[in-house]
Amino acid sequence: MAAPAEFAKELVETANRIVRPGFGILAADESTGTIGKRFAGINVENNETNRRDYRELLFSTEGFENYISGVILFEETLYQNAADGTPFVEILKKKGVIPGIKVDKGVVPIMGTDGETATQGLDGLGDRCKKYYEQGARFAKWRAVLRIGNGQPSNVAIAENAHTLARYASICQQNGLVPIVEPEILQDGSHSIAVCQDATERVLSAVFKALQDQKVLLEGILLKPNMVTSGADVTEKAGADEVAIRTVRALSRTLPACMPGVVFLSGGLSEEQASINLSAMNRVEGIPRPFSLSFSYGRALQASCLKAWVGKAENVKAAQDAFIKRAESNGKAQLGKYEGDGSASVESLHVSNYTY
Repeated sequence: MAAPAEFAKELVETANRIVRPGFGILAADESTGTIGKRFAGINVENNETNRRDYRELLFSTEGFENYISGVILFEETLYQNAADGTPFVEILKKKGVIPGIKVDKGVVPIMGTDGETATQGLDGLGDRCKKYYEQGARFAKWRAVLRIGNGQPSNVAIAENAHTLARYASICQQNGLVPIVEPEILQDGSHSIAVCQDATERVLSAVFKALQDQKVLLEGILLKPNMVTSGADVTEKAGADEVAIRTVRALSRTLPACMPGVVFLSGGLSEEQASINLSAMNRVEGIPRPFSLSFSYGRALQASCLKAWVGKAENVKAAQDAFIKRAESNGKAQLGKYEGDGSASVESLHVSNYTY
């Protein structure tokens, strides 16, 4: 695979450092609009000061660096300072946490499909990645969105999103950023877990073919897929053990052995279910999977934290306690050692047609 000689070694080292045992990623890359929706749920005004205070709460949590290896940031946050003037990037780096950056520009409809989408943001991406690297980012994330039902995901949507994910990955590596490749198949629908597995295998096969075609250094990327689950509208959903087996099998059938790791999205699962599923995957035996299985959670790491904070300075410690508990639990889940402890919310965090 081709990658600039100046970055190849660093890309591989960064990818492996992110998915080292017991660690995962905090996805704190909510756009201004999305964080506004989260704040609205706790009656907090969506302004720059509150956004800064909330991110500072997360990044200043004592000990979170024992479980979180990287943090995905929104562009505003990458350039933002804490209340005392210290850049957030420096706060993270001092803790040994790797800063990352969301680089896509959202989705647009694909004409002639039933509401399927393509992700935009390739124009000017190289220049942006260069600036992000200079600011201290060392990895990036790009989200593609696919759906199940009514003939979806279509071949057109799969091909389009696989190509743009591969182009994004290539451009990132040219500029020193480890690309997190995120082809998310939404949980929306009443499909069975078997249908989800089939769709996941088709999508991942196409994505890795495109990555090979673009000569992306596979040892220097990470994959952020959906778990293989029943549709959100199914009443009796498959349990964690079946989710684990079907997800690991889908990955084993489609991923190259040289890729360092998988960092799952939570996809609207409850905090508890996201941790239980990940732990079950890491206990699966008999299915080859040389790559790490870890987490890149947003809602499943922050939901209880937000509810504890509600925008009040006197609640910062309680919110940090909630956050560190979820970080610790998912660190255990990455090792296959999380059995549930009664502290996590079991409330579904699913949002239909989720965008951020």
